[in-house]
Order: sequence, then C-alpha cells, then structure tokens
Amino acid sequence: MKRMAFLGPPGTFSEVALLSLGLGEIDVMPCVTIDEVFEAVERGQADEGIVPIENSVEGSVNATLDALAFETSLEIQREVVLDIHHALIIAPGADVSATKTIVSHPQATGQCRRWLARNMPGRTIIAANSTAEAVQRAVSEPGIAAVGTALAAELYGGQVVEPSIEDYAGNQTRFVVVGRGLQPQTGDDKTSLALFLKADKPGALLMILSEFAYGEVNLTKLQSRPTKRALGDYMFFIDLQGHVDDDNVRLALNCLRLKLREVKVLGSYPRAQKVG
Repeated sequence: MKRMAFLGPPGTFSEVALLSLGLGEIDVMPCVTIDEVFEAVERGQADEGIVPIENSVEGSVNATLDALAFETSLEIQREVVLDIHHALIIAPGADVSATKTIVSHPQATGQCRRWLARNMPGRTIIAANSTAEAVQRAVSEPGIAAVGTALAAELYGGQVVEPSIEDYAGNQTRFVVVGRGLQPQTGDDKTSLALFLKADKPGALLMILSEFAYGEVNLTKLQSRPTKRALGDYMFFIDLQGHVDDDNVRLALNCLRLKLREVKVLGSYPRAQKVG
C-alpha cells in the first residue's frame, strides 16, 4: 500500500488536496511541518508527499520552494489546484464576540486579512504550524478562534461561525506531490526549474529569458529568491509549459547549462486540472 506524507494534522488543506487525487486505499502520514514531509520521503518513510507551493493571494510557499531548490533531490510528480474556502471556527457553544485571539497558519490568515480586520478588529493573530492544529487549539480553548477547513471542524468538533472568510472569491492554492524521478510526457505538461547564475551581471535575466523565447517556450511563472549565500545573491524559479524531453525545452535547457552555474530540474509532470 502506498504511503503518502502530508502537512498535518488531519483536516488541513493538504489532506483535502491529497484526498482529491483519488489514489484509492493509501496509508497516510501526517507531518508537523513542510520540511518533515520532504524528510519522510527522503528517508523512505513515505513513498510520496504532498505540500502547498503557491497561493493565488499570498504567492509562493517559500518553505516548499527552498526545500526543492536547496535541501532535497526529490522531484515534483504531479500538481493539484484547489479552490480555497477558509472557515472561522470556535469551540462548540462559545461566543464568537468573546474571541480575543485568532490562530492559524500565516498563509491562511494572510488570505483573510481584510475580513478579519473588518469583522474581528483588535484581536491578536498568532501563527500555528497548520490550519488543523489551529482548529484543535480553538476547540480546546474558549476565547480563541481558528481559520481553518470545514473538514477540520468536522474532525475535531469545532463550530463553524462563517464558512468562507477568504478576501478573494478566486482564492486557489496549488499543491505538488513530491517523490523520485521525472514523469513521462503526456502532451500537456509543466516543468519547474531552479536556475543559479555563475555571477550577477547586467543582462543575466534577459539572457535566460531569451533562450526560452528563441525556443518558443511559454513561461508561466518567474520568481527570484536569495541563494542564502550572501546578501544580493539571487537565483530564479521558473515554471514553463512543456516537458524536459520536448525538443524545444531540451534545447533551451542545454543552452542555459552552458551559461549558468546550475540548472536544476525540480520536476516535469502533467498540468493540473482544477479541483473545486
């Protein structure tokens, strides 16, 4: 039976994304942090893991990007995109007006910032490792409200005060399954890359983009991140349409390997279909 690690405890959006994959009977392994998901797969404690990588409101999940670029040899196997609905959850029978503290994962509270400011002003907002952990705390401690999933409220006996407090109706999160090896071509693929410069110099980014432009490769994401070596030293994350075995993608990457310090392929995998 396949064992899948995910950012737990049970009731997180990561678990919702995992269930949406339709993998049938699996053994699930909740992990406390994103780093622990990667570590479980690296050590063979799980066959694959699923982690959030990008939200349409708050942007990239840096812990996932950094793990892929700097800390692991795992590759992205597939992706799934979920519509995200955040619920405000309190202990059963508690008075929401008596709430003094809001707790959740920083990505979740960030996606509900305006709603919380407008409807729960003056409350202290504190971070949890996950939305499900936040719900567990809210259920056990009157005076605390959590931003989490309806699934977590059902699992832990929480009371949903408001079912959808996200600031933007089109709020979506992209999750990726990480494991070993590159997926075969499907004809509708995406490739994720981490690109490291030999040295910062004028036109470096233009040179990178030109190689993809010459090959008529469509880029769907471009983001810079510190390399963690020195202040001002940056690398680039790129997502593109296509597979590393596509002729035009292969040519562009081979040209870049001659000009860059490292071209790390984070995965070539089927493009996601949105899951509501």
